[in-house]
Amino acid sequence: MSLPPSGEIPQGAIRFNTDSQRLEFYAQGEWWVMSTDTPNLGRSVDSTPGARGVIGGGNNPSNLSDIEYFNISSTGNATDYGDLTDARGSLTAFSSSTRAVFACGYSPGDVNTIDFITIASGGTAENFGDNTASGNNGARYAPSGVSNSTRGLIGGGQAVPAGTKYAEITYVTIAQTGNSVAFGDLTVARGDSGACANPTRGVFAGGSPGNNVIDFVNIATLGDAQDFGDLVGDSKRGCHGGGASATRGIFGGFKTPTILDDIDYITITTTGNAIDFGNLSATTTHASACSSVTRCVWSGGYRGGPSTKSNLIDYINIQTQGNAVEFGDLTDDPHYHAACSNGHGGL
Repeated sequence: MSLPPSGEIPQGAIRFNTDSQRLEFYAQGEWWVMSTDTPNLGRSVDSTPGARGVIGGGNNPSNLSDIEYFNISSTGNATDYGDLTDARGSLTAFSSSTRAVFACGYSPGDVNTIDFITIASGGTAENFGDNTASGNNGARYAPSGVSNSTRGLIGGGQAVPAGTKYAEITYVTIAQTGNSVAFGDLTVARGDSGACANPTRGVFAGGSPGNNVIDFVNIATLGDAQDFGDLVGDSKRGCHGGGASATRGIFGGFKTPTILDDIDYITITTTGNAIDFGNLSATTTHASACSSVTRCVWSGGYRGGPSTKSNLIDYINIQTQGNAVEFGDLTDDPHYHAACSNGHGGL
């Protein structure tokens, strides 16, 4: 192996960051946090314990407060897990390895509520604080959430009357309760975006009003989003779910307004347009998505038609390309719900 020029950091170099107390590796001009633990929160009946996917809220047809979970590393049906502080749909979720946070939504009427559960135990959610974005006093529905192990971001969203869109991004420190703080703005005001993150970047893709814009932020800093690229094709894609490994972001379940079964992917550490990945098991919209570092899972939503609600869960392996495979079923058949996990690519 040849050595790089003096002073140049070789690709794949590893260091211990004494400020953050984390191992990091060097790739594509940046230092990235290495994952050094694997969540092991499966049930005793699981053959492969692993990261836990958590689903909260939604509609069916009235607002729901239900929280349920499944083990992403295995397959099988979801299990009831607790309740939100109130029944609401069109909310977003993000998480660290210990907490799942649910933000905003429609209850009815736009709300700025933020609440959380401890992922290892579930139960009734506790109050975290309020979203304090300036528009509509932080109350909104259909925002999108991303997180790394420290910060959770709430981006965009809509308000009643329909047609009011927001570009604002706020953030919270997941380990501490309290109101959100101003972060910056998306490049386009919108709701219903798919979103995902690695430890450094948060990515927001597509949304309503129909657009295929992908933009990104650096989670550890403050500032406005930057252009990343576009989703596949010329269609304006929204109402979909996203997940990620540390390197690859996945988006699927689009409404254009035609409902699609498409799955797109990006390489988070670069910029550029999304690439076709494969297909979900049916045309899908308003499903929620979450991921481990190896799998992305979609649940619920409208499947096979604009009014056909489903409790289906299906999944893909993030590092390969191909079609989704059936995973199991939710306990209900919600739409406009939110999902997160304790083992996603942002941790």
